[in-house]
Amino acid sequence: MRQTFVLLACAIPLLLVSPAQAADKAMDKAADKIKIGMATTLSGPTAQLGIDTRDGFNLAIKHLGGKLGGLPVDLQVTDDQFNPEVAKQIIDRFVKRDRVDVATGMINSAALLATAPMLFSNRTPYISTNAGPSQLAGKECSPWFVSTSWQNDNVHEAAGHHANQRNYKNAYLLAPDYPAGRDVLSGFKRTYKGQIVTEAYVKLGQLDYAAEIAQLRAAKPEMAFVFLPGGMGINFVKQFFASGLSKDIQLLLPGTSSDQDILPAVGDAMLGLFNTSQWALDLDNPENKRFVADFDREFKRLPSAFAAQAYDAALRIDAAVLAVKGNLANREAFMKAIHTVKAKSVRGEYKVNVNGYPIQNYYLRVVSRGPDGRLFNKSLGVVLKDHADAYAKDCPLKY
Repeated sequence: MRQTFVLLACAIPLLLVSPAQAADKAMDKAADKIKIGMATTLSGPTAQLGIDTRDGFNLAIKHLGGKLGGLPVDLQVTDDQFNPEVAKQIIDRFVKRDRVDVATGMINSAALLATAPMLFSNRTPYISTNAGPSQLAGKECSPWFVSTSWQNDNVHEAAGHHANQRNYKNAYLLAPDYPAGRDVLSGFKRTYKGQIVTEAYVKLGQLDYAAEIAQLRAAKPEMAFVFLPGGMGINFVKQFFASGLSKDIQLLLPGTSSDQDILPAVGDAMLGLFNTSQWALDLDNPENKRFVADFDREFKRLPSAFAAQAYDAALRIDAAVLAVKGNLANREAFMKAIHTVKAKSVRGEYKVNVNGYPIQNYYLRVVSRGPDGRLFNKSLGVVLKDHADAYAKDCPLKY
């Protein structure tokens, strides 16, 4: 009997340090740092969008003392060249070799769709600072995805609503032929009640619009709604005004085609143009005032919405890390915190919907000249209040 008792007693410490319990104990500990992989566009016609994304994210980290949620930040920034195949290689490295705690930064919706299966199957949280494809908003929504920008349709639903308010009876639509371009025009058509004269798609990266200008001239619409990001937008707007079409056709843009990456390059021709966005330089809240002033001081230019979205992504990550007390090993709890935590924002208060996309206000902006002589988008009020995307009803997730 004595021998049996001793054996059982010896077994008790072994049970106390079983592998499962050791793993659970390890998951209770705070990480020593947070590893973030940013794949964004730093070259080519849309490079400025990725540069603003990188700079906005880094400014938030600086404002937070070099840490997110109290953890030092290991941030890796890599150029995806606006190319889905390059993005897949980068994300594969982030997920399998670097084992990042969070991935972020992609501009291109096609790149996000190409990498989503790898991210989600490996349970890697993805915080989108821009790309918002409809495919991730409905039945295929993922618990590993949260956006601090918008679902692609939303800004353009606001533009369609504004077009109704201006009583434009017909419209010419133009966008690149890739997932975001298709979503954009779907969003505009969802709210616009007038006649669509032409719905045209161009090759992604196209810079010469002579054919489209001729088509516009022949169609003679009251209004043209055009989504062309980065250098595409710069070239189109320049050619549109050079053609003289602005005398007869009202140009309406989404914020992404009328932002700080485009205004200085086009110049005074854009004065008075209307656009829609979830953010503006002059929104009156403390976070935005500090962000705009310090971004201008740090980088010698005014921030765009791309920078604002990335800044908000860092603020959300910071709040989520604090909520889980630095425990990044429990990825489910960390991702739930990213989804549900209340975080500060330069756009003002917003909520995250069940599918990970924001429920937020969309503003009408007009290109104006600031007191310092620089062009900027002045906010004119809310077009859509607390607006959610049309696909969330099909998302089976619950929070």
